[in-house]
Amino acid sequence: MSQITRREFVTGAALTPFAIRAPNRDAQQSSTDSTQLDIVVAGAGHNSLIAAAYLAKAGYRCVVLEDQPRIGGGVGTAEVTLPGFKHDLASSVHGGMQSNPAMKDLDLANYGLSYIVPDPVMHTSFPDGSYLTVWRDFERTAREFDRINPRDGQAFRRIAAELEEVRALLGNEEKLAQHSLGNVWRRRLKMSAYDMACHVFEDSRCRAFALAAGHLGGDPPCEPGSYRSALSVVSSGRNGRPIAVGGSDALAQALARFITARGGTVLTNKRVTRLIIEDKRCAGVECADGTSYRGGKAVLSTLHVKHLLDMAPRALWPDDFVQNVGMWRPEVAMFIAHYAVKEPPKYPVAGGTLSPCESVTLVNPARLLRLEFDDANGQIDTEDPPLQIVCPTVADPSRAPGGMHTLKINGFQPYAIRQGPQHWEQLKHQVADAYLNTLRRLAPNLTDDRILGRYIVSPVDLERLNRHFWHGSAHAGYDGPGQSGDMRPVPGWSDYRMPIAGLYQTGACTKPGGSVNGNPGRNAAAVMLKDFGGSIEEVAKRIG
Repeated sequence: MSQITRREFVTGAALTPFAIRAPNRDAQQSSTDSTQLDIVVAGAGHNSLIAAAYLAKAGYRCVVLEDQPRIGGGVGTAEVTLPGFKHDLASSVHGGMQSNPAMKDLDLANYGLSYIVPDPVMHTSFPDGSYLTVWRDFERTAREFDRINPRDGQAFRRIAAELEEVRALLGNEEKLAQHSLGNVWRRRLKMSAYDMACHVFEDSRCRAFALAAGHLGGDPPCEPGSYRSALSVVSSGRNGRPIAVGGSDALAQALARFITARGGTVLTNKRVTRLIIEDKRCAGVECADGTSYRGGKAVLSTLHVKHLLDMAPRALWPDDFVQNVGMWRPEVAMFIAHYAVKEPPKYPVAGGTLSPCESVTLVNPARLLRLEFDDANGQIDTEDPPLQIVCPTVADPSRAPGGMHTLKINGFQPYAIRQGPQHWEQLKHQVADAYLNTLRRLAPNLTDDRILGRYIVSPVDLERLNRHFWHGSAHAGYDGPGQSGDMRPVPGWSDYRMPIAGLYQTGACTKPGGSVNGNPGRNAAAVMLKDFGGSIEEVAKRIG
């Protein structure tokens, strides 16, 4: 099996067609006259690109500066194993984007963005040979639970019906209390995902599937109020889990095309290192290569707040802001193994095998609770690991050479291991092998001769590849009550305006947090447009 080094990855990524970049410094300066810029955007993740797209549509001249050789951030795609195999480097599923008004407001389909909704949606197999599958057909999914435990099949139908009945009331506790099921749901809203799974289902396998299907974000399953994670097994069948045709970065590419079509510029290899402050106002940014960019209206940052704090004099940040950023907590870090393979995982099922785009493993519900314990102790744990397995080429063959596939195995491990984070380089292949062996016990077809190449990303590697993945946090950080909603990124500064005049913030550090839904980007654009005397509603109505 061939391997690729980090140096080879960075060199290769810089040459891929996924990056929009100027070839040299002179070209950058001539193509982007800083004196004519209205908005400078630091970072080219999907949220900052969405915000920049709205601002460009409003007529403001924008430049987007990305420190990596490619755009996309958490929706990046690159050929990291072998040529022709396009791997999603972090996120693959864009479920939340489908309901974001930006899809229509920015006419992204006209800029090359399209989606596939795989069916089956998600699958899990257990060591005893039993299995569960979520299908787009609700009743077909319910029968999967019937097969494990008829009472759990009825519970699945019942909780789905109740959820549909009260869904519109869940954000209004006063109205919810007036509903016949209101007081039951008021208690459920406070439950952890673990408690909710145990409340709804009897069989440990049904509970495990509900938890594994939902534990793809930054919510610890034992956290009060994380109940939604255990119910995603209900909603995922209804909504599906869409993937972008060609790779996750198709979203970023469509947004970049939209921006450049309206006079904006997107530049890569532009690491922002300092905010330019004039008269206590943010007037622009400086980059590591010595270039600087000034925005006549504002600067929009999608830099991690842990890094943002160091880019301006400390005296400009209020003490409570500094203290709150100091308390920012990472989530349990992500560990990712990418493979180029000859065939997808084939799970034995009645009548043959099943090869879904997405599957999960969790032997029992309690195993998920150990993630927080292991993280706190810096303990690498590869015993029966909870895993997310993504093989998008099952539905989208354009991502790999004919008949071949990309495979991604996501797990969770501590960033700060006992041996010290620097030791991840020596240990990561052992962890990856343990993950692969776990999958092989359930999909035995993935023998060594089926694997063509691999690329392993430890939590430390993840942070190196994208500084926004602070301490290996794929969603920028923990998303529990103390770091969500009005607490994100900092109490008193959750409205996308930063303490320094002229500086705005978006991205996964802002509410509603990580995952691919684009809400932080659109919300930030709405705030900025309002401050500029306009509205996002008016901009959305503009044609062209």
